[in-house]
Amino acid sequence: MNQLHWLLRAKRWVQNPPSPGRVKLVFAAVALCLAIVGIEHFIGWPDWMTVNSLRQKP
Repeated sequence: MNQLHWLLRAKRWVQNPPSPGRVKLVFAAVALCLAIVGIEHFIGWPDWMTVNSLRQKP
């Protein structure tokens, strides 16, 4: 039943495709996320973005 739902959704998407601006927006968001992941992987996580513990250590 779930496959039928996705086929109907794909049919509607083909009949009314998104605008080129929406497609560019989605690709830009994905590219930004991949760039952040790549920077984090190759360069590392900056110390200023690390959360400090709020608990006092004995």
